[in-house]
Amino acid sequence: MKILVLNGPNLNMLGIREPGIYGKSTFADLLRLLEDTARAEGLDIEQYQSNHEGDLVDKIQWAYGRVDGIVINPAAYTHTSVAILDALKAVSIPAVEVHISDVDAREPFRQVSYAGRACVKTIKGQGLEGYRQAILYLKERLA
Repeated sequence: MKILVLNGPNLNMLGIREPGIYGKSTFADLLRLLEDTARAEGLDIEQYQSNHEGDLVDKIQWAYGRVDGIVINPAAYTHTSVAILDALKAVSIPAVEVHISDVDAREPFRQVSYAGRACVKTIKGQGLEGYRQAILYLKERLA
């Protein structure tokens, strides 16, 4: 089973960017968590991060016929990108949306998720652990 993990803008700055909101764990810590989860669960996980909306759309389209599930943290594009929503809908690959912080407890504009409308589940406010939860959810759903 192959899962694509997509991370949007500024997630490469984890540990530096607003640690009071996103925690002190780094992007390297997230990559280790993904590798450890893949190994423990017998999964093939590919990770991709971009600060550019079109790159994320291209990677979602690339995933068609290549992966079984998608874990996506669109970051700021969550609240703005109809293009990411449309790409997720186009490929029809089961996707789980992840947010490190609890976006529902933040500014009102962060409570709107376009990408989430194409996802089978949303996990928020669980820190990096939310990624592991999303992977395990997809593994169970796709089994």
